[in-house]
Amino acid sequence: MIIFENLSKSYGSVAALRGVSGEVGRGELFGLIGPDGAGKTTLLRILSTLIVADGGRATVDGADVVRDCRTVRNRIGYMPGRFSLYPDLTVEENLTFFASVFGTTLRENYHLIEDIYRHIEPFRHRRAGKLSGGMKQKLALSCALIHRPSVLLLDEPTTGVDPVSRREFWEMLGRLKGQGITILVSTPYMDEATRCDRIALVRDGSFLTVDTPSRLVSRFRHTLWAVSGERMAKLLADLRQCPGVLTCFAFGSTHHVTVDPDLLTVDALRRQLTARGHAGVDIRPVEASVEDCFLELRMEN
Repeated sequence: MIIFENLSKSYGSVAALRGVSGEVGRGELFGLIGPDGAGKTTLLRILSTLIVADGGRATVDGADVVRDCRTVRNRIGYMPGRFSLYPDLTVEENLTFFASVFGTTLRENYHLIEDIYRHIEPFRHRRAGKLSGGMKQKLALSCALIHRPSVLLLDEPTTGVDPVSRREFWEMLGRLKGQGITILVSTPYMDEATRCDRIALVRDGSFLTVDTPSRLVSRFRHTLWAVSGERMAKLLADLRQCPGVLTCFAFGSTHHVTVDPDLLTVDALRRQLTARGHAGVDIRPVEASVEDCFLELRMEN
């Protein structure tokens, strides 16, 4: 459904994409996971025909993104990272406008967006610029779907949205996938990766790996502990100085630490930290997450 080969793109001296290749199957929910500046937006803009790659080629639903750009635009729904609807138009006026651009009407295709639109329909006469973050994203998704696209390209659709709206949005994507729509979505939130069929971990314009979230986590090679204490900032610095500690990163309310089990045990690490003046130290083994895998791959590449 989406195929791209050796795509590259630079902005002056900055390489945004470094020859990335991949494919997204029909009806697949595929995630581009990585921090800001990784190249996710550039890839989505190339696939949506907004910019042209410096090298490589790509097709969407069998149409070349350069040679057949008009065909591609009719087959995709695209949500940019920044809210880009008309803020002075109402919810209903925005939907009516985008439907008319594709030669259809809101009434004709209401069934396509009903599951999403019903959350914001009570506010259909409110100007789009006055909506909350979550409502804006639901409106943007409705506008992207109103012409019955076969492919959805979503650029960080949940950034800046509250946790409840984030969960609702991903539940909507799951239902759209169930309707056979191919979805390529980017996000900086590692916890959203588990919602995808497959993911690409992206850094500095390159794919570190492509796999299912479960297989990616199963390949994590190191012993991983979660460590917490009373002085977390000092604890982070001291953990990085302990012999046997390989890596240490802040992770929510704990620090995730990879260790060499031949050099370090839980009791030995606790003794080292106690000797450095730490009290109330808790150390427990934990399962790796996608974020742990990303950090591991980042250290290796």
